[in-house]
Amino acid sequence: MKTLPLMLCGLLIMGGANAAVDNKTAQQLDQNLTPVGAERAGNASGTIPEWTGGITTPPPGYIAGEHHPDPYLDDQPLYEITRDNLTTYKNLLSAGSIALLNQYPDYRIQVYPTRRSASLPYRIYQDTRANATSAELTYRGNGIQGAASGIPFPIPKDGLEAIWNHILRYRGETLDATTNRTVVNPNGSHSLVKINKQVYFVYGREGNTADDIDNKLFYYKHQVTAPASLAGTALLVNEPLDQIASVRKAWQYIPGQRRVRRLPKLAYNDLMPDTSGMLTADTADMFNGAPDRYEWTLEGKREMLVPYNSYKVHGNDLQYSDILTPHTLNPELLRYERHRVWVVDAKLRTGYKHAYAKRRFYIDEDSWQILMVDLYDTNDKLIRYQEAHPVNYYEVPLMLSTLEVIYDLEGQRYFVDGLSNQESEYNFSATASPRDFTASALRRENRK
Repeated sequence: MKTLPLMLCGLLIMGGANAAVDNKTAQQLDQNLTPVGAERAGNASGTIPEWTGGITTPPPGYIAGEHHPDPYLDDQPLYEITRDNLTTYKNLLSAGSIALLNQYPDYRIQVYPTRRSASLPYRIYQDTRANATSAELTYRGNGIQGAASGIPFPIPKDGLEAIWNHILRYRGETLDATTNRTVVNPNGSHSLVKINKQVYFVYGREGNTADDIDNKLFYYKHQVTAPASLAGTALLVNEPLDQIASVRKAWQYIPGQRRVRRLPKLAYNDLMPDTSGMLTADTADMFNGAPDRYEWTLEGKREMLVPYNSYKVHGNDLQYSDILTPHTLNPELLRYERHRVWVVDAKLRTGYKHAYAKRRFYIDEDSWQILMVDLYDTNDKLIRYQEAHPVNYYEVPLMLSTLEVIYDLEGQRYFVDGLSNQESEYNFSATASPRDFTASALRRENRK
């Protein structure tokens, strides 16, 4: 595993788990580190270039509100990894990637030139710089304080700080999107579920202070619009930042019952509605919710081949059947690049139960987006594998997954979420208010 420079490694080890970094350490964000804590320089071999700001303006041909032209359309694969040449690249691959290559002879990984495209609004960089010396974990790391926007720990000292960087990464202020999700069976059969979702983010909102957060992270709701058998089913979530201090509140509307009911709980190992039992509550968005049931270890930083700049599979020239092939997403449409990632291990604490006793997270240094997760059972057997396929939504700008997939390695099926190729593009300027995310509002909407 390639690790951080020795000086920076020492800084990560020093200090208490809850302490912000000092001013001298934070100055690295103005020097050898990017505004969010990545290494500005490329690697020695030149396979990872210097970060020069990412995508700061949309490419020619982009029309606001339309789908995103691929800024790297002319790139060609540098090489392809298959089961036959796997040993050559094994050190650059996650355990999940290796498992897919070994299990499915037709699966392959196409590796493209590395493009460090991640970028964020300038104010998020400013907020992140301030957080470096002010943000702290709260008691036992179940929340944060001293930050209301931006990456809280751009120079993380432990795995818990790194995972909070993913949870609190910038995803805009509001979002309105129509996407599709489905389980793909071993023979390739699937049935799409279309949802319309709205999100109102509290953390990261311009002008908010730590007092304005009031332990609120975001408000979320979605309504199923197809197939007809599920149409009208709705889910509402009020997401606290510290979910030990205040539990997540969730409600569901089922048309046949014509009422909104409070879900007794929706956390940890509970199954997410409308995911055919494939997604636990804490595997949505690669990881979310309270981190208290795991012990977190920051293993360091490593160069790996990861999903990145996934504009090809994001394109509106594709039908969903082009993407959804037996056993895996269509590898011809996927793009992998060599990037540095933070490696974080999570081990289930004694006394708790979960389908995943151990997880290994691979977190992009440039965006803090979790890109891959290896999921192990209590016997230390790799049973599932997650991937996020991100693009830079350069009209904002921000880096976010366009597709997320979880592979069931034993059942040889997979669940994919985020299919939007034939839908209207994400709207990051949607009008919304917290008043739209109450049980009474959900009830009114579904009585129309």
